[in-house]
Amino acid sequence: MSAIQTERLTFIDFRLMFLGDISRQDLTDRFGISEPAATRDLAEYREMRPQNLEYDHVLRQYVRTDSFEPIYLHSGEDALVLITEGYSALSERRKKSILRAELPVQLDRPATEVVAAVTRAIHQGRAISTQYCSHSSGLTTREIVPFALVDNGLRWHVRAYDRRRRRFSDFVLARIGAPKIIEGAIAEEEQWDHDIQWNRILELELVPHPKRPHPDTCIFEHRMEDGVLRLKLRAAVAGYFLRRWNVDCSSDHHLEGNEYQLWLRNWQALYGVETLDIAPGYHLEKA
Repeated sequence: MSAIQTERLTFIDFRLMFLGDISRQDLTDRFGISEPAATRDLAEYREMRPQNLEYDHVLRQYVRTDSFEPIYLHSGEDALVLITEGYSALSERRKKSILRAELPVQLDRPATEVVAAVTRAIHQGRAISTQYCSHSSGLTTREIVPFALVDNGLRWHVRAYDRRRRRFSDFVLARIGAPKIIEGAIAEEEQWDHDIQWNRILELELVPHPKRPHPDTCIFEHRMEDGVLRLKLRAAVAGYFLRRWNVDCSSDHHLEGNEYQLWLRNWQALYGVETLDIAPGYHLEKA
């Protein structure tokens, strides 16, 4: 078997594991092959592991079975990159660096089976039942309806509707255990377009922190125009972004320390945003 065909079979295996379906169109779109060639690849995969998939005549595609067992090794970390950046990102990521490089140590390592269940649920529009560990509530059983993946720079989250609390929230992937997909349609109020925080777009104005001695350095580093960096981002992820970049969100830019190189000039834009307890300085305000 050629390396090229192995790559296509790995893609079939990946789609079934993390999205739950595969069609000839998926193969032709990804690899630019003909439909007969895609049919041969699917037949080859079925010969290797017939219990992994079955043909759905209504959907006109192959779907994952309950007895699915992956042929190839997939990691949860790679899967998140592939899902969010495209399948070709994997080969790029595994290339040997042409220069010496050091990447951040990743403490959060979501389990592969967790990533697989969550991504299938998102793709198929399903809910999942799961064990979830949190620092505030400990171990609980939840039913959530995931719809988006979020990388906050430190760990992976999934944005989902929480049936227990009847609200949209973020769940850390590494804290999810024993997820099982719940068959059946989800309710209208559980769908992503009902998540106000996700759909609200903030327009933020970041400027050099007034207490830092060399504002021109900040202006140059962030390619500011007229001394301002204007950004648009979802309210649901605002707290993560502001904490990651140590943006002083206080009204009077009173935070001390060299880590605060940026100040949120229009801090009032954060009014009504949830989870701002992690935004530096803003939780001290009484706005």
